[in-house]
Amino acid sequence: MKTLFHNARLIDPEAGTDAPGWLLAGGGKVLDRGNGEAPKAEKVVDCGGKCLAPGIVDIGVKVCEPGERHKESYRSAGLAAAAGGVTTMVTRPDTLPAIDSPETLEFVARRAQEAADVTVLAMAALTKGREGREMTEISFLMDAGAVAFTDCDHVVTDTKVFTRALTYARSLGALVIAHPQEPVLSAGASATSGKFSSLKGLPAVSPMAERMGLDRDIALIEMTRARYHADQITAARALPALERAKNNGFDVTAGTSIHHLTLNELDVADYRTFFKVKPPLRSEEDRMAVVEAVREGLIDTISSMHTPQDEESKRLPFEEAASGAVALETLLPAAMRLYHSGDLSLPQLFKALALNPAKRLGLESGRLGKGAPADLVLFDPDKPFIMDRETLRSKSKNTPFDGQRMQGRVLATYVGGECVFAE
Repeated sequence: MKTLFHNARLIDPEAGTDAPGWLLAGGGKVLDRGNGEAPKAEKVVDCGGKCLAPGIVDIGVKVCEPGERHKESYRSAGLAAAAGGVTTMVTRPDTLPAIDSPETLEFVARRAQEAADVTVLAMAALTKGREGREMTEISFLMDAGAVAFTDCDHVVTDTKVFTRALTYARSLGALVIAHPQEPVLSAGASATSGKFSSLKGLPAVSPMAERMGLDRDIALIEMTRARYHADQITAARALPALERAKNNGFDVTAGTSIHHLTLNELDVADYRTFFKVKPPLRSEEDRMAVVEAVREGLIDTISSMHTPQDEESKRLPFEEAASGAVALETLLPAAMRLYHSGDLSLPQLFKALALNPAKRLGLESGRLGKGAPADLVLFDPDKPFIMDRETLRSKSKNTPFDGQRMQGRVLATYVGGECVFAE
């Protein structure tokens, strides 16, 4: 059955356009689009002049199966993703136990297929148990469906092990995703060093730890020529190293999280643990530098870094509380802050939210072109609301945006042309 989306404002990150038009989908694909007379279709969706964009491809989502299903399951994460306009979740392997074997990977792939309405792709651990001592069976894991390899926030400190893993990954064309931090400097830190953290008496780390971690990784990429993606670049001091690596022709990309683009260290205020993330929130100068890097294309992707934590692990003194925030449902409304402030246009935002992540993983999604999967999000960028964490579909409710005024609502989400969420 063909579906016609008409009276839409088409956001095309590939062409960099934001213009009125119609889009025809059928057989799970985009069949055609234009801005003149629309073709006939069995089903017609009147978009009411609202925005129709490629569905978000979110790299770095934590779903807590196996091991901590009380925090987030594939069912609850799938519902949250659909409500947030995320059509492809790329999940992290930092579960209990870690996803470091083909058997564990096949288990989570089966659970995801059974429980989630959105597309779920899994990353696998780079080293066994994410302990940094012995690399995983990368080839077998790729055969089982792993789209990338990462130890998440566990930095592989043994450079010999990391070099071997990068060399082997390169021989297979596998993508390695790393967390650039100098682990000794950043150990135990819960804030960014500066006047604010000193006044609050919080253990802090200099943003230079991110720069040092990235410098080391880039040196190893120069040696091994592996495919590399930095999961979160959050500090201005790391940007020149990233720019040099790209100018030198290395296969390097970088992402950042929506929290580091829209919040800063002052939001911690009275030790509010929902604002404790990893890396810690940075200064306003760092935040603006990272926004500029996204606008220029130096930073390629924006992700939710969705990290569910239960009340027991967050209702603790700031230094002891677990890091992380849920963001599958808040990713799009938070991103609209950057649109309404004039920092990024909608095509620029969806290039970082959908097109670039899809390209980095070799996916066909993230586009509105003919033949692309009909993974779409219909949203109103101007619709205001007050964020109430109790209404979130995630099992865990640890969002820093609770009680805040936000603009931008997902009206409907389509995966392969099928509606998986409607407001």
